Amino acid sequence: MKLASLKSGGRDGTLIVVSRDLARAVQVPEIAATLQAALDDWAVLSPRLATVAEAIEAPKVSTINGMPVFELDMAQLAAPLPRAFEFVDGSAYLPHVERVRRARGAQVPESFYTDPLMYQATSAGFLGPRDPVQVPSEDMGIDLEAEVIVVTDDVPMGVTPEAAARHIVLVGLVNDVSLRNLIPGELAKGFGFLQSKPRSALSPVFVTPDELGDAWRGCKLHRPMLTHVNGEWFGAPEAGVDMQFDFGQLVAHAARTRPLTAGTLVGSGTVANQDTSLGASCFAEKRTVEALETGAPITPFMRDGDVVRIEMLDADGATIFGAIQQRIQV
Repeated sequence: MKLASLKSGGRDGTLIVVSRDLARAVQVPEIAATLQAALDDWAVLSPRLATVAEAIEAPKVSTINGMPVFELDMAQLAAPLPRAFEFVDGSAYLPHVERVRRARGAQVPESFYTDPLMYQATSAGFLGPRDPVQVPSEDMGIDLEAEVIVVTDDVPMGVTPEAAARHIVLVGLVNDVSLRNLIPGELAKGFGFLQSKPRSALSPVFVTPDELGDAWRGCKLHRPMLTHVNGEWFGAPEAGVDMQFDFGQLVAHAARTRPLTAGTLVGSGTVANQDTSLGASCFAEKRTVEALETGAPITPFMRDGDVVRIEMLDADGATIFGAIQQRIQV
């Protein structure tokens, strides 16, 4: 099933069940007012939501449980989880890490291949899929990061990767916005990201893993991550390829010393492949490839008015999660 949130309903939005083709939707107040409320009691409420998801696929259905079925307008959508208790973001695609380090003459520590990189990201507010990315200045090095993201139910501390996989209940996309020119100074302090990581945007809908069919296997999403900038192709690396750690491993890593609350988001990191002909999922990656090939980066970071579009298509060419489409606003 596919779930989303309308901007109406306060800070946490209003939960809706969305048709598979993203054309229609229905509110489900008798089940849960918000997605977070559904996640808090997922084992009980998800079967009821699935029944609604099945009903909305019927031809010419006009009401479900007394609620009208309406045409979905992406502009009216908030992020599926407008605010979350926790967002931890990994860096599971080591080709990106390897290239960035090679460009500055550094080696990748051996531990990176056995112990995931992860940081505590911003979760207090997510941008909707059509909301602008507001940044104080172009000089900050505005970058997109196209990633896969999963949402968990309650995860116990010390869970194994195999058990952690069973706690993944939803899958989506995220544009993890980065301000690249602020990152070196922050990392030099030895205390992680803060100002260099503004609010991120989530895909219009989140979907249950079963909705993905055989594209979800090995706890990875095996489809290209398609990105366009100003209407031009930017990249389509394969999300299921060159991912050093699967999502079960990433969730287990996050839960090693603490339980995770239902509604925790875990990101894959920027999707990147060894095959650079497939393009990039962030400007930092593209600029690094250029530096390795020509001696210096060529492509500038994003500017005021630029438009980024991030989505993932199924084998038939239909959008799975809807597109994140945002304009940079300085």
